[in-house]
Amino acid sequence: MSDGAPPSELKRSITGRLLFFYVLGDVLGSGIYVLIGAVAGEVGGAFWLAFLVGVAIATITGTAYAELVTRLPQAAGAALFVSKAFGNRTLTFLVTVSMLSASFAASGSLATGFAHYFDTVWSLPPAILISLGFVVLLTIVNFIGITESAVATMIMTFVEVAGLAFILLIGVVHVGRGDADFARLTDFSTDGNEIFALVAGVALAFFAMTGFENAANVAEEVVEPQRNFPRALVGGMVCAGVIYVLVAMAASLVVDVRQLAASDAALIEVVEAGVLPLSISVLSVVFAIIAMIAIGNTTLVAVVTQSRILYGMAREDVVPGVFGVVHRTRRSPWVALVFSSGVVSTLLLVGWGLSQAGVSLDVVERLATVTVVFTLFIYSLVIVSTFRLRESAPLDADGRSETYRAPTPLLILGLVGNLTLLAYVVIDDPGSLAWVAGLLALGVALFAIERTVGRQGEHRGPTGLDAASG
Repeated sequence: MSDGAPPSELKRSITGRLLFFYVLGDVLGSGIYVLIGAVAGEVGGAFWLAFLVGVAIATITGTAYAELVTRLPQAAGAALFVSKAFGNRTLTFLVTVSMLSASFAASGSLATGFAHYFDTVWSLPPAILISLGFVVLLTIVNFIGITESAVATMIMTFVEVAGLAFILLIGVVHVGRGDADFARLTDFSTDGNEIFALVAGVALAFFAMTGFENAANVAEEVVEPQRNFPRALVGGMVCAGVIYVLVAMAASLVVDVRQLAASDAALIEVVEAGVLPLSISVLSVVFAIIAMIAIGNTTLVAVVTQSRILYGMAREDVVPGVFGVVHRTRRSPWVALVFSSGVVSTLLLVGWGLSQAGVSLDVVERLATVTVVFTLFIYSLVIVSTFRLRESAPLDADGRSETYRAPTPLLILGLVGNLTLLAYVVIDDPGSLAWVAGLLALGVALFAIERTVGRQGEHRGPTGLDAASG
């Protein structure tokens, strides 16, 4: 191909502009609509700082992804990077399962958040049915095709940005009236150490940025990935980060932090604060619809990610080859899509069953924590993989790298930040490890099936271990 990308069975149809909105929409829809109240509860009025620190660490990690994708513009993302860097089948399997598990858990958390916003509009259907129907609908959209999914993502991104812009407008009007108490922005409403409170907030806020890596899993479908990917990925993350911090500040100034922390749909509280001279009931319904579209945007990208990881790693002989089957006319990995939908639905049903049994459980926060545990582990390995793969990076005539190269000091800082957060999350919420173990057990079962009945090299395609060794 003219852009130097390897051949692919998947269709290269995602332009740089589409990818930018793909990243922006994915990041914006997760966290800011679903977990902003939980972050506020951990930190206090200064919870915008948690988003700022989380954005900084995630963006640094994003530069590592950008460097590796320009070298390996193929499906499977982090799993492929670790496979090329270490050549260790077991480690590749672990990363594959971790990435899949993170995406599964994130989808479950977001689907539950979707049901919370849906409840503000129409409370008749049981929330579990809304969540399950939401997952099935997005699976069908993705089956139709990746181009259609990317276009849908771009359209939904405009809607969700409009919703966040509305929150910012409320904040600006509130400040303009002279009603804002700026002391809230430096308030840490915590009984313990402020540093630990901030770290706890960052751990949750980090979920809001755990979406950018999904873009790496559609690299094989990006037009001219070497040129388009770094700009779209880093640009989308920086843009999302600025919006996150500003929205968090606006929410902190308009609504008391305790009210935000107590709400399942925290941004609705900002809308219902009565700052604008409009009908609160109408505004609430309109904003709830916007929030549902935003959450749908992120979850759609997660559905794409799950199927592309399974598809890519089936060709690496890490999971059964059936996941590499592509539909004859739609060119979508339909087996992987159906399986992914089933796993996310099972997580939702387990959470619902525990709640029905009287177990005190916040499904949104628990699945968000599980997502963060997996992603922090993966991000750390991706940064290490970046350093290892630099040893074999092609150089031009002047001895410079032919692909994008992330700043080394930043990558070291990102590695330290990821490992620090990982240690804190595990110590702070050891109960999440039971969910982590359950998802890992599913991955072990897939790996065992492949090792037992699969044939080495049978499904290896352009992303096989031999294809990108040079």
